[in-house]
Amino acid sequence: MRLRSYCQFVAHEKKAAHREEEYWGKPVPGFGDPQARVLILGLAPAAHGANRTGRVFTGDGIGASGDFLMAALHRAGFANIATSRHPEDGLQLKDVYIAAAVRCAPPDNKPLPTEISACADHLDAEVAALPRLQIVVALGKIAWDAWLQHLARKGLPIRPKPAFAHGAIFGGAPVTSTPGTPGTLIGVYHPSRQNTNTGKLTPRMMDAIFRRARRILDGESSD
Repeated sequence: MRLRSYCQFVAHEKKAAHREEEYWGKPVPGFGDPQARVLILGLAPAAHGANRTGRVFTGDGIGASGDFLMAALHRAGFANIATSRHPEDGLQLKDVYIAAAVRCAPPDNKPLPTEISACADHLDAEVAALPRLQIVVALGKIAWDAWLQHLARKGLPIRPKPAFAHGAIFGGAPVTSTPGTPGTLIGVYHPSRQNTNTGKLTPRMMDAIFRRARRILDGESSD
């Protein structure tokens, strides 16, 4: 209820720059290629980004996380354009699906553990609808942990729990609900302004992640 109330409050109050626009103000589903082999798992909709536009990593500002991520996907051949400004911008993803661990915008971008759990059924349903999934790219520790929790719900608990780090790879965990399906989890710093403006995450670092994903898809080792 806290998240639903907050995203509706933001949609009513709005940001000055978007005062004349109608906000989505509802839970935001994932989007992308239904035959994707790569799932990019983010944190949650941005209050004035996806909570406004209704599409994850969309409309959070020029050079913000949506543009940063889409530019990297475009360079890697996973997206047809390098920006993500609004749902009618013509953006198409190839072999990639993007979703969030939490579907409603949280205050200060910090969902509570109970709120992450409350959205778990939605994540499970989105994953179940991706029959070719092989790789999960987790943007930040919350997304990383959310994926490990998803595996545990499928009866595949990972012990010891692999630690999140940028570039960390955990291979061999089944990705889909089909037993025995090989998969790879890759950790990436979240492309927030806090990380990209300080140089904690650079375009070169993000490009290296997607090059590695390409190699895995091509049948090379994830090591």
